[in-house]
Amino acid sequence: MKKSSLHLPLASAALALLLMSAENVRADDAPAGAAEKIAAALPAEAYAKPAKPRKLLIFSKTNGYHHGSIATGKLAFTELGKKTGAFEAVVSDDLSNFEASKIGQFDAIMFLSTTMDPFGPSEAESKTMTDDQKKEALEKEEPLRKSLMAFIKSGKGFIGIHAATDTFYNWPEYGDMIGAYFDAHPWTSDKQVSIKVEPGQEKNPLVAMFDGKSVEFKEEIYQFKAPYDSSKVHMLLRLDPAKSDMNVQNIHRTDSDFGVAWAKHYEKGRVFYCSIGHNDDMYWNPTILRHYLAGIQWAIGDFKVKTDK
Repeated sequence: MKKSSLHLPLASAALALLLMSAENVRADDAPAGAAEKIAAALPAEAYAKPAKPRKLLIFSKTNGYHHGSIATGKLAFTELGKKTGAFEAVVSDDLSNFEASKIGQFDAIMFLSTTMDPFGPSEAESKTMTDDQKKEALEKEEPLRKSLMAFIKSGKGFIGIHAATDTFYNWPEYGDMIGAYFDAHPWTSDKQVSIKVEPGQEKNPLVAMFDGKSVEFKEEIYQFKAPYDSSKVHMLLRLDPAKSDMNVQNIHRTDSDFGVAWAKHYEKGRVFYCSIGHNDDMYWNPTILRHYLAGIQWAIGDFKVKTDK
């Protein structure tokens, strides 16, 4: 994607400064009018009063495909925290935030459309590295991986948005933690899809904002591969095959099991994942924003919702 200057229409000067100061963040533009649309769609208040001031790290480093909607997501989640008072968003790709001495300042960490190995060198960099240099890079990465897993297992939160499952294929523990790896997107961003609430979950507070009804829009929808097992997560949303085009290419699954959003525990930690977030307009969809907020507050630990996985 072509780089462009950072320009967030009508965003506050403080927010613009925050985004510009984040290291390794590409200066992609949010679409014109995004700030106004997001502001109009934000929920008025949090689902639960924070037990204390909360801090959410929003990390979006990519070493594979870079989603243009990342900039819109950063803006939406930052303003979501501000408007509701649920959390303070810290938008940064600085890897030092994952060091054991610093990671504890956060209540939860969000991987916003990260891809491949965001803790390691880029593919271009790897091509110029010797075997010894690659080994050294991996050795530097290992403490960050251990720190992230210790953070989650200790009782903190992890939120994965969209391509967070297209991340760390070379780290099985990450796959186990998030619950799946990406296995193509049969429904591309221009395809109309129908997303339904998991049967029996209509009154679950994490999806109650859907009022038990399906939502239909154009969005890129993933299918998943191992370790994906919908029986091992608390499923919240699914693609509805009966109301979506099943003649698209690259459908590998034969069981019509296309999970979209789920919650799960990872030892003492709470993990919320939602694959919605490819298209910019998902970040100003009022229902999706409320779903994100509920999941974030649950992962942080303030929204007390019982989950069975």
